[in-house]
Amino acid sequence: MTEAAPRRRDADATRAAILQAAKAHFARSGYDRAALREIATEAGADVALIKRYFGGKEALFTEALKASFHPDRLAAWNRAGFAREAATMMAGGAHADDERAQSFQFLLRAATSPTTAPMLNLAVQERFLEPIRDWLGGDDAAARARALAAVFIGFLVERLVRGRPLAGRERDVFIEQATAIFEAVVPPP
Repeated sequence: MTEAAPRRRDADATRAAILQAAKAHFARSGYDRAALREIATEAGADVALIKRYFGGKEALFTEALKASFHPDRLAAWNRAGFAREAATMMAGGAHADDERAQSFQFLLRAATSPTTAPMLNLAVQERFLEPIRDWLGGDDAAARARALAAVFIGFLVERLVRGRPLAGRERDVFIEQATAIFEAVVPPP
């Protein structure tokens, strides 16, 4: 009888699976009701690996928060087409809509918990507002970044509550109106 080859371990893939499962679980249950054992099961990993890779629930939550913001994507935004691209994204229909909705649900739950709101505030400052300020540049960049964040978050809430992509004339009118609103906050060069 031959022995089976030992299973190849991939720490990076396991860590990524745990992080993805944590984001989904925190989005559904919130921080206080989230259970590390359930997150590990969803990731197909042993719960001890969460402690090894992240150090515990709070550290896992913090990493999940950081992973929910993508400041590197700002560099790809073209100021000339930003308003229409953002409006089109908010109209829905892209394949990434489910992931965006889950990420935003996670962030909303974090914002409404006294335990996690301070962690969210720190992540928003470092990974959302600072990169937007840098991207906008110029006079009053901090105030303009807050205005853009407020508009963007408002549209995300509408998208999450709506729960479906827009179609037909409603989509066209929405994109035109939303483009005008984004252009008011981030005028094209």
